[in-house]
Amino acid sequence: QLESRLESNMEAPPPAQLPPPTSNKHKMLVVTLLSVLVPLLFLSVCVAMVTIWRRHEKRRSKRANGDSSSDSDDEEHCVDRAVLERGVAAGGPKRYTYHELVAATSNFAEEEKLGRGGFGSVYRGHLTLAVAGGDQERRAVAVKMLSAESSAQGRKEFEAEVRIISRLKHRNLVQLLGWCDSRKGLLLVYELVAEGSLDRHLYSKDGFLTWPQRYKIILGLGSALRYLHGEWEQSVVHGDIKPSNIMLDASHCTKLGDFGLARLVDHGAGLLQTTKAVLGTAGYIDPEFVNTRRPSTESDVYSFGVVLLEIVSGRRPVVETAEISFTLLRWVWSLYGRDAVLDAADERLRGDEADEWWMERVLVVGLWCAHPDRSERPSVAQAMNILQSEEARLPALPFHMYRTVPELESYGRHGAFSTDDSHAERSSGVHWQLQ
Repeated sequence: QLESRLESNMEAPPPAQLPPPTSNKHKMLVVTLLSVLVPLLFLSVCVAMVTIWRRHEKRRSKRANGDSSSDSDDEEHCVDRAVLERGVAAGGPKRYTYHELVAATSNFAEEEKLGRGGFGSVYRGHLTLAVAGGDQERRAVAVKMLSAESSAQGRKEFEAEVRIISRLKHRNLVQLLGWCDSRKGLLLVYELVAEGSLDRHLYSKDGFLTWPQRYKIILGLGSALRYLHGEWEQSVVHGDIKPSNIMLDASHCTKLGDFGLARLVDHGAGLLQTTKAVLGTAGYIDPEFVNTRRPSTESDVYSFGVVLLEIVSGRRPVVETAEISFTLLRWVWSLYGRDAVLDAADERLRGDEADEWWMERVLVVGLWCAHPDRSERPSVAQAMNILQSEEARLPALPFHMYRTVPELESYGRHGAFSTDDSHAERSSGVHWQLQ
């Protein structure tokens, strides 16, 4: 009985809970997703493999044909290529690959180097170019290389040069043939001007420019600036006019180049926006530009005036000796104040009265263009009228205007311009002085 009571008081344990059965709807969803995703994944892998294979075959084919335009060095670029290509005129400069220019310059060989400046180096090269009649011809070119690690200003100058000079057409401007924006460097391809830069001829110990040659160079430079300032669809402010940017061909025809600092402005729009820094070369920079930081066509006229004085005198614009530092402009104006401006002319040019008459004319126009007050300067067209005409009257300039011309130190206080040691005469033997 006791046993039966115990058994009756003990409750049977609850049955074990089994997991709810998976619904048929859930199973169907999983099956459907797998049936869609697996083929899609397989198809994507196949497309990727085919694309990679086709790119590989295309690159191998181009390399076999001598075309390296698909190389990775040229796929990575450090400027806005779309902006450049939109800005280049149809039928204008060609975009070259880095490897094409490596081949053209024998891998930028030292023996092909034509010169070096603050921007980088210039090399001689040879490229096959299209010529009139649809033919092709292998020609010598000049390749200017800027470092791939160029500053933002360097890239800005590269873009400005490609966009602006590619649209300009004038016999007195260096022709831009092409460009390259590889990650290994920014490069510009120009026509190779046979005789090099003007400063090389002015200061060469082996050569000498006669007055007819110098006068031709002056008129060519003036013609180029007249086109830039007033004869194109917009005014182009060059921004860096100096002898090292003036090239000469075999017949001493002027070719103005280096548009890295060039700016565009609508005709009659006046001054451009303020720049962050004063860019240019000491001795050629407009003093008002130093103060206002606003480039203008008048700034170009000032530089043009200094170059005129330099061509006639054969002397550099900035003079530094052990005893004194001053500018060519101050010296010439001091001679003008004593009615002896012709004394500034290169002594090797003297002797012919007709030539001396034109030399004096050019010197006075040079002073007029470099007037300290930009509102008193002529336009390039006005200056050229006097330079080309025997009847046009010379301007009446104040004899003591040189007293207001800034001292050399006024350039240095701002410290933002680029300098070029080739334009500073450092010799204790200089025999001319400010009086």
